Amino acid sequence: MRDQLEAKLAHFETLERALIDPDVLAQPQRLAAVAREHGSLAKMARKYRNFVLLERDIREHLEMSKGDDHDLRALAQAELPDLEHRREREWNELIDACSDDEDADRSRCIVELRAGTGGDEAALFVRNIYEMYRRYGVEQGWDIEVLDASTTELGGFKELVLGVSGEGVYRKLQFESGGHRVQRVPDTETKGRIHTSAATVAVLPEPEDVEVSIAPDEYRKDLFCASGPGGQHVNKTASAVRLTHLESGLVVQCQDEKSQHKNLAKALRVLKTRLYELRRSVEHEKRATERRTLVGSGDRSQRIRTYNFPQNRLTDHRINESFTLDQVLAGRLGMVIQAIEQHARQQRKNEMERSSKGSTGSLQTGA
Repeated sequence: MRDQLEAKLAHFETLERALIDPDVLAQPQRLAAVAREHGSLAKMARKYRNFVLLERDIREHLEMSKGDDHDLRALAQAELPDLEHRREREWNELIDACSDDEDADRSRCIVELRAGTGGDEAALFVRNIYEMYRRYGVEQGWDIEVLDASTTELGGFKELVLGVSGEGVYRKLQFESGGHRVQRVPDTETKGRIHTSAATVAVLPEPEDVEVSIAPDEYRKDLFCASGPGGQHVNKTASAVRLTHLESGLVVQCQDEKSQHKNLAKALRVLKTRLYELRRSVEHEKRATERRTLVGSGDRSQRIRTYNFPQNRLTDHRINESFTLDQVLAGRLGMVIQAIEQHARQQRKNEMERSSKGSTGSLQTGA
């Protein structure tokens, strides 16, 4: 952990110098990117820099406490307990700060909802999940935009892609990724039998334009007519856009807008987000063991939650806690998110404390 903090501080100080570099100041886009990265590192880097200064102060007091000057020795010995207490407190604060995902403070994300097993009932369940997020988003003051939607004749969604923006968006929604299961009696069920259906949710942090750039020659653009339930054409013009990224093979499409240009802009947003997530997942795989000890890896195949309508109960399997289903669906998702965040923070903190025992041990000796 100390090595990571040292690297972040060194990079932060490099960015500080870049912010006053004439070459950087002359390039608005590059300056914006440097300023954004500098801002994202500032809290952690400054906290660690203060911690390093505190360590230096403690070492100086330890030397004075062994010196020949009686007055200085007594003063140093009197001040050491308070300094050591501050060091322990600030180290714990650093562990808390390090427990955050590096993208936790992003204010934009892409949320992808897809129907799984269960046919029309699964698609209707996707609508329920969407309405839950929409109501929660209204409560949080977020903006939610439909980027792409594939509807069914009964009013459900086979697939729904949302752009969500606002304060704390990714921090709040990051643990929603995974498999969501519903148990209920469908409206189409004549014998009153309970059916089980499923949907998947993927929450992806949306990068800034300067973080992921895609040139037109890096993807293939196909145009087609947007269609609705049953294959019925919504319009007769080829306004829907499908993009295929040539290197990665990623495919995205948007048909929600009547304008080809608007659909292209939305498709590019989704493609950039998926490319960013692809690169991000490669980095995360380097810490695969660490990630699997956390609340969830974000794998869509992992069943994270069950919505039991007959018992009016929502159960999150990662924390083994249950909540009142109708309240959560009405938009009170915050109580679930808060419980998951607390659990994740404690897990991450426990793991980092175990891995940093060697570092803290050396601190206690004043090394």
